[in-house]
Amino acid sequence: MNSPEQQPFALVVVTAGTGDPSSTRLLADRTAQRVATLARRRNNTVTIQVIDLRELATEITAALVSQLVGPKLRKAIVTLGEADGIIASTPVYKAGTSGLFTSFFQVLDNDLLIAKPVVLAATAGTARHALVVDEQLRSLFAYLRAITVPTSLFASTEDWTDPALNKRIDRAAQELVLLLESGFARAVRDESWDHYQHEFGSAGGTELSIDLDSDLMRLATGGSAG
Repeated sequence: MNSPEQQPFALVVVTAGTGDPSSTRLLADRTAQRVATLARRRNNTVTIQVIDLRELATEITAALVSQLVGPKLRKAIVTLGEADGIIASTPVYKAGTSGLFTSFFQVLDNDLLIAKPVVLAATAGTARHALVVDEQLRSLFAYLRAITVPTSLFASTEDWTDPALNKRIDRAAQELVLLLESGFARAVRDESWDHYQHEFGSAGGTELSIDLDSDLMRLATGGSAG
């Protein structure tokens, strides 16, 4: 558990709900509050920030087609990079995750979420979409090399009055708190970062170790070898 001098855990909620109010946002907020409550019981503190993707829709689209990152999207990326833990919540449309949700994570640097613990959550109008979380979201976050908690969250219309939903939220929140306390993500970045295959310009700043003045790099940028 945290020592008295340690900084609070930074929890970031990413929600792709489009309604106001949004059931997707409600599920994420309820989970975040539960994480904060359980952490407090264990003498830890959690700060919560929310990235509402509907407010970034235009900039996400621009980044997809032009690779230009607008100021709001850049701020969201910085916030996510500084997160100790994440709750990622999406609505399900036509048996698939929200395009807005998927697009956001597709424009992120592949190294940004390495080893970060994540709670996966989704909402839909029918229970027929319940497997979307495990079939689609887990594979996406596995590619990003994040650590997803064992318990996934899904809420259809009828689930909101079912006590079982609160039990699943409690379980997922507890799993996230324990992963936060373990310090695994920071340990990976401190001790194993160089063992990953980073891209040029990656979140870890590994481009600083590339010799830009080598013959190979000069040729790659249209120059001539020395």
